[in-house]
Amino acid sequence: MLGVPVADRHRFQRWSQALVLAGASRWGVLLAVPHLWLFLRYVRRLIRARRALPQDDLVSALVQAEEAGQQLSEDELVAMVVLLLVAGHETTVNLIGNGTLALLHHPEQLQKLRQEPGLMPSAVEELLRFASPVETATERYAREEVTIAGVTIPRGGLVLPVIASANRDERQFADPDRLDVARTPNRHLSFGLGAHFCLGAALARMEGQIALATLLRRAPGLRLVVEPVALRWRPGLVLRGLRALPVTLAGAGAATVSPGR
Repeated sequence: MLGVPVADRHRFQRWSQALVLAGASRWGVLLAVPHLWLFLRYVRRLIRARRALPQDDLVSALVQAEEAGQQLSEDELVAMVVLLLVAGHETTVNLIGNGTLALLHHPEQLQKLRQEPGLMPSAVEELLRFASPVETATERYAREEVTIAGVTIPRGGLVLPVIASANRDERQFADPDRLDVARTPNRHLSFGLGAHFCLGAALARMEGQIALATLLRRAPGLRLVVEPVALRWRPGLVLRGLRALPVTLAGAGAATVSPGR
């Protein structure tokens, strides 16, 4: 959609993963610097190429967008493209990986979804709630002193709203720790709310439904080949995703699937 050549997809996977892991530690920030530099240089070249020769893609549309005689600067275009590439890729990857694991952990729900494929839209909403790919929102700062649930946050204080906690709120969801692929209503907050609602929510839903439906159809004997405690999660405060998901098919050899691919 953006216009990045398919041949470059693996480079973007490496860059986006490096940027996501950068916030996990001080060393992560330092290690991410070369990846960030290469990423930004690539995006600037792509923008300049589309400015010279527009094509039928989103980067060309952003380059040509104009309102009241004003256009986005190159820095603004770079920031927009990086956000769409990283945020749009990593979150959907985690939705598919976390969702697959949740279904394997709840075989009765997996079987129900196989028997009633029409439940896939509601199943994806439930997986977004139950195994949220985004654990916290981006940082907020209190404009004035405010007290929430008996805790006073000073003016200017840093706040990280925990989406994963809100999605298990017993006041909003009956039996919130139970996976129910037919759950309705399902007012989860995995896509944010209001002015901060996810720009790519419709695309993420479609990708999740297509990927999981295809996986269930093509891999009827899918199962884990390691104990759940052996699974490793990528570090970080905002995103929650697996490093790898070792699976097998009944009667077939084991394979390690990288959720980022």
